Amino acid sequence: MKTPSMFRGLLSFSSMTMVSRVLGLVRDMAINAAFGANAATDAFWVAFRIPNFMRRLFAEGSFSTAFVPVFTEVKEKGTHAELKELMARVSGTLGGVLLVVTAVGVVFAPQVTMLFSPGAIDEAHKFTLTVELLRLTFPFLLFVSLTALCGGALNSFHRFGLPALTPVILNLCMIAGALWLSRRLQTPIMAMGWAILAAGILQLLFQLPALRGLDLLALPRWGWSHPLVRRIMRLMVPTLFGSSVAQINLLLDTVIASLLIAGSQSWLSQADRFLELPLGVFGVALGTVILPSLSRHHVATDRAGFSRALDWGLRTTLLISVPAMFGLMLLAEPLVATLFQHGRFDAFDTRMATLSITALSFGLPAFALVKVLLPAFYARQDTRTPVRAGVASLVANMVLNVLFVVLLFTLWATPAQKQAPWLQALAEVPGLHMALGMASALASYINLGLLWRWLKQAGVYERQHGWARHLTRLALACAAMVAVLLLGRWLWPDWTGVPSVTRLWHLAALVSAGGATYVAVLFAAGFRLRDLRGV
Repeated sequence: MKTPSMFRGLLSFSSMTMVSRVLGLVRDMAINAAFGANAATDAFWVAFRIPNFMRRLFAEGSFSTAFVPVFTEVKEKGTHAELKELMARVSGTLGGVLLVVTAVGVVFAPQVTMLFSPGAIDEAHKFTLTVELLRLTFPFLLFVSLTALCGGALNSFHRFGLPALTPVILNLCMIAGALWLSRRLQTPIMAMGWAILAAGILQLLFQLPALRGLDLLALPRWGWSHPLVRRIMRLMVPTLFGSSVAQINLLLDTVIASLLIAGSQSWLSQADRFLELPLGVFGVALGTVILPSLSRHHVATDRAGFSRALDWGLRTTLLISVPAMFGLMLLAEPLVATLFQHGRFDAFDTRMATLSITALSFGLPAFALVKVLLPAFYARQDTRTPVRAGVASLVANMVLNVLFVVLLFTLWATPAQKQAPWLQALAEVPGLHMALGMASALASYINLGLLWRWLKQAGVYERQHGWARHLTRLALACAAMVAVLLLGRWLWPDWTGVPSVTRLWHLAALVSAGGATYVAVLFAAGFRLRDLRGV
């Protein structure tokens, strides 16, 4: 596939994902307004994060990266009947395995909660609430993973729009749960569990007609011994870890955050939401669009095409992720105050969420570049190398979590808190969740550095011409944008104590001025849209 096709695929995927991510912000606004940031919302975010982590592990992570290269190879070299047989066998096997995993998760929900939210064990109401929510949200894993199977097949046929639009259903269900269903239940937060369960079923049903249109809809069949299914599983096992390091780090953060002050889980979730906008719209989109292309070039032993496709992905990622990083770091407080400070979400919550967003957004370029580099390994069916980088990143994240929590505690705790028992003191000092964002950001750069080093050693990527010019333009445009945003923050320093309308027009002015400055300087330095189409 030529680079212009990838560009069109990126536009299709990104535009649909943008709709989903914007609705995701509306979703979080609805949840914050309806419930605030407290023990109940912490219980929900933990119950949602566990199956959501496994969704990214099975659906967006290991499964897609193992399935798409094999599916593409059969599509290029085999018959349509073989392709349909592969779909039937994979869906039957994946569905069967995840049905067992889901059943185990529902039955042993108390034990799972104890493992991932140890801080809730001593709070009977919060613990019970988390268990009840987890039993509603866990089946989401089964349905959304089968949805990912459909999406992977559609992406291989360059149908990027529909799979990217599918998450809109989840956001609409959660908005309805927060604003409508919660008012009709004795325990309002339980509405979010029912919303997620309904969304899982509806997302799968939404994609089936498109699969039927490609004549790939077949009755699932058990295929454990099928050679291609076993090949996908062999590729998938290493990627279960390698492609989901960021999610494993986030889950470890969940464990530590359960020991911190109430609301920490919610503030971390807000940081994740703001990162998901640029990361999902462009980082995941680039990785999704580029994987079938890299797989095709590898199958055709087209090394030059492989390098061009990867080079295009890296340049485009930097063009988007670097200004997004600076924008999020400088506009964290204005964004949170404008979008979330309503209802039960107050100025204190705004300040706390700002801390985690500022810290985590520093790692945005690394998170996005990893999404593009991983397909370069998976397209060649090398699933082991990313695991090595992932292990190093995971260990670094765990060590850095402890170091940064201790550092911030030392800096911010009062003398009386320093004399209190350790776990009690951790739960009393606000802002320690910032340490988790700092650790995740630095660990992501370690992951990126190792992947880049081993990709160069493999000798499959040759850097294309024009990188110095590209980086110079990027630096100039970002510097100009940062100057404009700093000026705006100096003019309007207060964001938590002013009316909502004032926040809104101030934020709109800052975003417009910063974005316009970045684009204007980029084009003044010689950038043209045709540069995105590659060589």
